[in-house]
Amino acid sequence: MKLIKFLMAVLGLIFGVMLFFWLFGLVTSLLWYGMVIGVLGAIGYGGYRLFKRAEQRYVGAGSPASLTEDRDFSLSWEEYDRKYLKK
Repeated sequence: MKLIKFLMAVLGLIFGVMLFFWLFGLVTSLLWYGMVIGVLGAIGYGGYRLFKRAEQRYVGAGSPASLTEDRDFSLSWEEYDRKYLKK
């Protein structure tokens, strides 16, 4: 009976250590993937901010809806053709 208890204790210890290392590897891999995704996200966000700053400098501030308000929607095709396309 003592031999069976000793073997069960050794097996429990071995499987406990294996479980610990499995959980430790899972947590560290999740932290690593989180860090890599965070770095890639920070690079992407920084690029987006640089793009928006350059866009504001060259295009100017304002909403995109103001671009469609300035169009001549009331012109017929002939008037539009004469005014814009025959230059």
